[in-house]
Amino acid sequence: MPGTSPGTGVYFFSIEKKIGYILRMSGWFYMMTNRKNGTLYGGSAVDLPRRAWEHREGVIDGFTKRYGLKRLVYFERYDDIREVRRREEAVKHWPRSWKVRLIHSVNPDWDDLYDRLL
Repeated sequence: MPGTSPGTGVYFFSIEKKIGYILRMSGWFYMMTNRKNGTLYGGSAVDLPRRAWEHREGVIDGFTKRYGLKRLVYFERYDDIREVRRREEAVKHWPRSWKVRLIHSVNPDWDDLYDRLL
């Protein structure tokens, strides 16, 4: 139960409440590329507009920065962050052709979908 830590006046939540909050978080699975039929990256995020911006601006070192993956070409929203992580792990093991087919199913021209998030 929320309360204050004895003698400190610091407000806190129990670990059960924190875990419950995290498990109720929604999230996004997304794919980035550098061009149509280019290099692909699949990731997950709680705040997709912020995460896509980070990829676009290259503010975080890693795969997407190294290969210039700035185009958001696919995304899915989930109500439970655990489902997002499961989806990310599953898609990472898919053959490339399946990933391309998934993108083509909703974005055949591989348009940058970033502006649709804002």
